[in-house]
Amino acid sequence: MKKIRLVFRAFYELVRYEVVLSLLGSGRILSQLKRQPVSARTVSAEMEKAICDAVLLATCFYWKPVLCLQRAVCTVRLLRRYGIHARLVIGYRPSPFFSHAWVEVDGRVVYGSPAYQKRLMPLHVV
Repeated sequence: MKKIRLVFRAFYELVRYEVVLSLLGSGRILSQLKRQPVSARTVSAEMEKAICDAVLLATCFYWKPVLCLQRAVCTVRLLRRYGIHARLVIGYRPSPFFSHAWVEVDGRVVYGSPAYQKRLMPLHVV
């Protein structure tokens, strides 16, 4: 039951991202994320994995393609909501230009590929 609730919460976060982006822009999304506190809950590694899996599953049911920034923002918001100190990293390669967003907890990539962490320079960390 808790996993289903997590998937619905992740789906809600995907929709919320879309609404805030269309009404207020990406700057507002990042500023809201910067101000979001980490909940004071005791969590386990299983919860971290369950949240990441829930976001992945919610993206399967989303009616539009979900890009890396949307997935990463939603994942960070959920992880923080459940007491995990997560951070959003947006990295880039200048030439040829390429960018990607991923989620880190304690310096390790929990949502996204660790290869990007090694190959891209951090542009923005929230």
